[in-house]
Amino acid sequence: MKQPKVMLSIETLQARVRELGEEITRDYAGADDLMVVPILKGSFLFASDLIRCIDLDLSVEFLGLRSYGAGTESSGVVQITYDLTQPVTGRDVLIVEDIVDTGLSMRYLLENLATRHPRSVKLCSLLHKPARSRVKIPIDYLGFTIEDRFVVGYGLDYAEKYRNLPYIGVLEE
Repeated sequence: MKQPKVMLSIETLQARVRELGEEITRDYAGADDLMVVPILKGSFLFASDLIRCIDLDLSVEFLGLRSYGAGTESSGVVQITYDLTQPVTGRDVLIVEDIVDTGLSMRYLLENLATRHPRSVKLCSLLHKPARSRVKIPIDYLGFTIEDRFVVGYGLDYAEKYRNLPYIGVLEE
């Protein structure tokens, strides 16, 4: 397996995750029913680090989405692979995503969650790739804007490989 070239080091990631955690803590101060929803599988490492930087009472629920399969291009078809086990009705929901590129998966998820009547829904994404956007998605908390490169590591994968890298890397052609 070829070693990806480092785009964002572990130190850079850790510093930004701390900043995001502090910002979320400030914004949700006084909220008593925050539900953090990491999107599986890609955001699990980011979400784990982020949750430990949020100094609030919160609950965690997981939701799985898939639109890539084994390729590097979104299929455009979004599938829920694992659904929430608790209702979101009347709750403040913070979605934690690894990357927003086309926006199609997130649009699908936001529309789906709206039918479940949460008090509020905000999105925290580690990465945004605006060059690939097909729909505009409001990202309330953003780690990094990146160029149009296929990235892996820190939870992101290529054909289920590279998730365990401690940094965000680029797979060279």
